[in-house]
Amino acid sequence: MYSIRDEPGLCVATSKLNQPLQIDSLMTCPNLRRRLPLALCCALLPLLAGCPDPLAGTKGSPQKTSSKATAPALPATAAQSSTTSANSQNAQTAAANAAQAAADAQAAQRAQRAQQLINQAEASYNTGVQDYRANHLDAARLDFDFAIDTMLASGLDLKAEGPLADEFDHLLNAINALEMDALKQGNGFSPKLEDAPLETAADLTFAPNPELVEKLKTELNVTSDLPLVINDQVAGYIGAFSNSANFKAHLARSLERAGKYRAMIQKVLAEEGVPQDLIYLAVAESGFQPQAVNAGSGAGGMWQFMPFTGAYGLTRNGFFDERFDPEKSTHAYARYIKFLYNQFGDWYLAMAAYNWGPGNIQRVVQRTGYADFWELYRRGAMPAQTRAYVPQILAAVLMAKNPEKYGLDKIVADPPVIYDTVTVDYSIDLRLAADVTGVSLGEIVALNPSLLRLSTPNDMSFDLHIPPGTKELFADRLKDIPEERRATWRFHVVKPGETLDNIASALHAKVADIARTNGITAQDPMSVGDELVVPVQSVVGVESPQRYTVRAGDTLITVADRFNVSTEELRNWNSLTTASVRPGRVLYVAEPVRLAPSVRARGRVASSHKKSHTPTHVVPKPAAKGPAHPAAHPTPVPSKAKPVPAKPKAVQ
Repeated sequence: MYSIRDEPGLCVATSKLNQPLQIDSLMTCPNLRRRLPLALCCALLPLLAGCPDPLAGTKGSPQKTSSKATAPALPATAAQSSTTSANSQNAQTAAANAAQAAADAQAAQRAQRAQQLINQAEASYNTGVQDYRANHLDAARLDFDFAIDTMLASGLDLKAEGPLADEFDHLLNAINALEMDALKQGNGFSPKLEDAPLETAADLTFAPNPELVEKLKTELNVTSDLPLVINDQVAGYIGAFSNSANFKAHLARSLERAGKYRAMIQKVLAEEGVPQDLIYLAVAESGFQPQAVNAGSGAGGMWQFMPFTGAYGLTRNGFFDERFDPEKSTHAYARYIKFLYNQFGDWYLAMAAYNWGPGNIQRVVQRTGYADFWELYRRGAMPAQTRAYVPQILAAVLMAKNPEKYGLDKIVADPPVIYDTVTVDYSIDLRLAADVTGVSLGEIVALNPSLLRLSTPNDMSFDLHIPPGTKELFADRLKDIPEERRATWRFHVVKPGETLDNIASALHAKVADIARTNGITAQDPMSVGDELVVPVQSVVGVESPQRYTVRAGDTLITVADRFNVSTEELRNWNSLTTASVRPGRVLYVAEPVRLAPSVRARGRVASSHKKSHTPTHVVPKPAAKGPAHPAAHPTPVPSKAKPVPAKPKAVQ
C-alpha cells in the first residue's frame, strides 16, 4: 500500500497513488486518535527499515543512517513495460519501413539505370543491323562492339540484374548470328578463312583393300611417337586425299603455315608429355590458322575450343580471347588431350573424345565394354563424323611424314613467329605500341591475334607481344608517357623533311601541345631523329581514340575538320555513300584495323562437322565439335579390351 519518497533528511510515507499522506486530516477522526500512535509505529517500522545505509556492509565501519540515502529502484509496472515495449516496436517498425523505403528507392534507381543501359545498347545494336543490311560491315561491327562495350563498362553486375543478364545474352546471341553469317560468307567482319576439307569427307566409306594396305605399309615411313596404323579406313582416306586437289592444296597450305608455330607447338607438346605427331590434329581443326572460327558451333582458334567462359584455362572477355592466342591455346590443347588420354588409356579414344566429347565416349565404352577405338568403329557405336575423325588425322599425319610421296616436298614453310612479351596492366593503344617499337600497326596486330580491340584492357593484366629485341626500347620510350595517357597519346621519331604541322596533322594532335610537351621553341627547334611524345587530346563524344559519336548539326565535313582527316577517308573507313550522317551514329575517325574475330557464341548445340551431339559432363547443351570442358571428369569404367585408368588426372 505504501512506498518511500526521498526528501532532504526525511523519509515521507506516500500512498500507492504517490500522494503524501495527510496526517492532520486523519486526526479529526475520533476513532483514530487512540489508534494513531500504534498505527504510525507499525507503519514506520518497515519504512525505516527501507532507508538505506550507505555504509552498510562495509567491514569495520560503524553503521549510521545517511540523510541522503536513496531508495532502491522499483520494477516498472506492467503498464509502463507495455508502453516501453510498444514504443520500441514502433521505433523498430519505423526503422524497418525507412530501410525498406531506401532499399526500394535504390532498387528503383538500379532498375531505371538498367533500363537506360538496355535502351542504349539496343539503339546501338539496331543501328548496327541497319548498317549490316546496307552492307556497311565495318560500321556494323563498330556498332555491335559499342553495344556490348556499353554494357561491359556500365559497372553493373550483369549476372545479378535479371533484365540486364537477359539483354546481354540476347545481344550476344543476336550479334553472334550475324557475325557468323558474315564470317561464313567472308564478307567483311574478319578475313575469309580457309575451310578444312576434311569436313566434306566425313561420310566416305571404303571397301576392304588388303593390297593397298600392304603397299602403303611397305612404302610409307610410319615411325612416330604416336601409334600409327594403316588399315582399310586409313588407307582409304590416304587414297581419297591424295587424289583430291582440294585436300592436297589445304594440306600444303597447312604445312606452310605450320612453320610459324611448329617449334613452339613441339616444345609445348614435349613439356606436357604428348606425342609430337599430334601437332597434325591442327590440320583437321584449323589448318594452323589461329583466328579460325567455326560458323556453325562458334569453336575458335587453332585448336577449335568452344567459347565457354573460363574453359580450358583460357580467358575470354570483351577485350581479348585467348583461344586465338597460339601459345596459350596450344598449352590448353596439350593439357586437355593428355587429360583425355589419362582418362581412356588410348590416344585414338582421346582424339575421338576431343571431337565428340568425353562423356559420349565414356558411355559407349560403358555400354559395349570396349575401350578400343577400332572395336567401337566396327560396332558403329560412334557417329560418322567421329569415326572418320581419327583415320582422317592418321592419313594426314602419314602424308605429312612422307611429303615426297604426295608432292608436298616442294613447299616452303612460313618463318617462325617470334616475339618478346611484356605484361601490361593498363590500357595502351596498339598504335602507340607500334610507335615505340618502330614497326607498323599491322605487325603489332599480327603478333597479338587474341586482341579484339586496338588497345589492351585497363583493369586487368595482358601479355602484349612485341617484336623480338624491343623490350628495353618499349620500356624506355614509354617512361615519359603517363600510364593514364597511353590509350590516346602517340610517339614519333622525326624524319627528314617533317615539320610540326605535318606531325600534328598525321597524328591528330595540336602543334602547340607537341611543342610544349617536348620543349620545342624557336631557340631550340626539333631535329631529325628527335623522339617526340605526342599528346592527343581526347574529344567529348569519342568512345575510343578512333571513334566519334555524331551530334546534332554535325556533317561529314565538320567531323573531318574536327579530327584533321579528309572526308574521303571518313567515307572509306565508314562505307559512306553520302555526306550526310545522322546524329547518334558512331564513326571511325581513324583507319580501322581488323583484329581477331569478335565471336561471342554461347554454348549452342552444333557441330563443326555438320551434326549435333550432346556430350555429357559438360556445360548444358555444348556443341559436339571441339573439346568438352576439361573440368568435367567422367568416371572411367572397366572394359573387356583395354582397361581405362581408375582415376583421371586433373587438368592444371
